Amino acid sequence: MTTSPSGIRYAHTNVIATDWKRLQDFYIQVFGCEPVSSERDHKGPLFEALTGFKGGSFQGRHLRLPGHGERGPTLEVFQSSQNDPRQPTSLLRPGFAHLAFEVPDVEAKRQEVLQWGGRDVGQLVTLDIPGAGRLTLIYMTDPEGNIVELQKWN
Repeated sequence: MTTSPSGIRYAHTNVIATDWKRLQDFYIQVFGCEPVSSERDHKGPLFEALTGFKGGSFQGRHLRLPGHGERGPTLEVFQSSQNDPRQPTSLLRPGFAHLAFEVPDVEAKRQEVLQWGGRDVGQLVTLDIPGAGRLTLIYMTDPEGNIVELQKWN
């Protein structure tokens, strides 16, 4: 395990799903994420104290993100017993905007995302970034409307 000089290590990002098992399957099949530990079912007094969510629960699982080994960060895919209404998909909304995956073939992975019910947010483009290289990328959504970036550096 590698940590920074301050002892800090990035651990996970959480996504709230309307169907956590289907969204979990999407990230496992399309991006090669791996289930970690056991399925979670958080509820009760300590959960309520932590979240301020009285009488509710969260179910889901952590998925190891690809490319960082067995101690790498995870995507925590949870479903709440009472989700708020979904906000429109937008790259412009303040806050976290997207997850990015480096893939060997952007167009092939794009087709796979579409087959799972994702959609394009924009168009596939290739950019020359001075000092960094040539980048091919597209913004898409997962099946629940969360934005994912597919990218390949050449």
